[in-house]
Amino acid sequence: MTALLTDNLLLLAGAPNGIKKLRELILELAVRGKLVPQDPSDEPASELLNLLITEARDITGRGKAKRQALPEVCESEQPYILPNGWAWGRLGDVTEILDSLRRPVTKQDRKPGPYPYYGASGVVDYVSAYIFDEPLVLVGEDGAKWGVGERTAFSITGKTWVNNHAHVLRPKRDAICDDYLVISLTAQDLSQFITGMTVPKLNQARLTSIGIPLPPLAEQHRIVAKVDELMALCDRLEAQQADAESAHAQLVQALLGSLTQAADTEDFAASWQRLAAHFHTLFTTESSIDALKQTLLQLAVMGKLVPQDPTDEPASELMVRLRQERSEWLLSKQDSAPECKTMLRKLSSLSEASPPFPLPDSWQAVHLIDCSRMLVDCHNKTAPYASEGIPIIRTSNIRNREFRFDDLKYVNDETYEYWSRRCPPEPGDIMFTREAPMGEAAIIPDGAKFCLGQRTMLVRPMHGYIDSRYLLITLTEPHLLERASTSAIGSTVKHLRVGDVEQLNIPLPPLAEQQRIVAKVDQLMSLCDSLKARFANSEKLNKQLAAALVEQAVA
Repeated sequence: MTALLTDNLLLLAGAPNGIKKLRELILELAVRGKLVPQDPSDEPASELLNLLITEARDITGRGKAKRQALPEVCESEQPYILPNGWAWGRLGDVTEILDSLRRPVTKQDRKPGPYPYYGASGVVDYVSAYIFDEPLVLVGEDGAKWGVGERTAFSITGKTWVNNHAHVLRPKRDAICDDYLVISLTAQDLSQFITGMTVPKLNQARLTSIGIPLPPLAEQHRIVAKVDELMALCDRLEAQQADAESAHAQLVQALLGSLTQAADTEDFAASWQRLAAHFHTLFTTESSIDALKQTLLQLAVMGKLVPQDPTDEPASELMVRLRQERSEWLLSKQDSAPECKTMLRKLSSLSEASPPFPLPDSWQAVHLIDCSRMLVDCHNKTAPYASEGIPIIRTSNIRNREFRFDDLKYVNDETYEYWSRRCPPEPGDIMFTREAPMGEAAIIPDGAKFCLGQRTMLVRPMHGYIDSRYLLITLTEPHLLERASTSAIGSTVKHLRVGDVEQLNIPLPPLAEQQRIVAKVDQLMSLCDSLKARFANSEKLNKQLAAALVEQAVA
């Protein structure tokens, strides 16, 4: 079985969460008697266990004491068949529970010192006094993780203090060694023994009833040595994997960066060639594909994703016509719509936008408010919700340029009218989040009626001049978010002020090029999603293969 494990080690480690699963497999093989061979000359564990049960000592170690015997581990409690020479016992049979000696550290003893102070998951502090001065095993009582492979149990040695969040066990070393006890507990899902809904807890009665697969003492030491050897191998694999992942991520970023930093058309073409030559080596993970997506958005707003057409109407001329039409419309509405008067005032004092990076000749940098017919903030209060009605879009409902409806709230018609009095949201408008998180955006789809939630803003582009889909790209590409974050305020939760959103710097191409960019982005994003789906299917197959390997190994 060891040969099987060794032959398939790298295969299992390469699966999703492979090294974690590998550690769990090692533990499971260890407690099933499949990690090291049995030796018929070893003293059977059943003889030692029977001796312990009949000659139990009390928790102070002051001679023999009568106690109620724990029931045997019946067949229905045994999850697997043990090898010859092994026996099922209970934790209370093979350990002494020293919980009565532990206690929270006092104010006097809390002073910094040389002695480790232990809780449910390890060292909490170092203090000036100690309770125990011997090798022991601790098991989390509350505030711990009890799943397979978690650090639920661990050994301690020397002068130590233990608080009341960890059980203290003294192994009966004539029958069980400390390290094997830790292995046998770590290999189990101890959550099945937990009580309490509000504060989950492994109480002492449940603790003592836990079944322990007990090998001969000599085999325990062989198991511990083999587990240590294989866990060290897992550590090395994990380190190598981390180094490889880090190097891979750096390589992806470097080559993608060469695209956005290309000095001219020739340099850009050469960078594309390098990327294409190593595409199947570079883009092998979800994170690398996500990085590619972000780069595509950057290239889109830099004018590097599609070629320019000299016959397109330049953005500067487009903006002249846009401003003229908007001004006429706002002037016609200002007497009946206060927001139109506000827009006129803000636009009249608007400065010229500076290009955030070099733009093609036919492009122009403009502020977000200058692209908009209307740009309004939400009603900055929490709306009174209704059980049904009109969906109110909060910041949590916008992610990755899409609306999410898994935690939707509603308002009634009266609330909608009041909350939307400045500018009722319409299909084709963009909702933009100023906080929690800032910089998410999505386009209201056809047929939808939404209410603007707290910490969001409504962007109504000048349709006919600005393609909403292109504007959405500019509002969600990483360069804009980086620039926006420099204006973000708030010591704990970063947010953008309304004025900061209005002044967001938008690289604007001709209208025809906007539409070509949108089509190209949609095409490339679809290819990226297909590639991620292939990886997801591959990961699923790897998981199935890993599960089959584990099943074969423990059979």
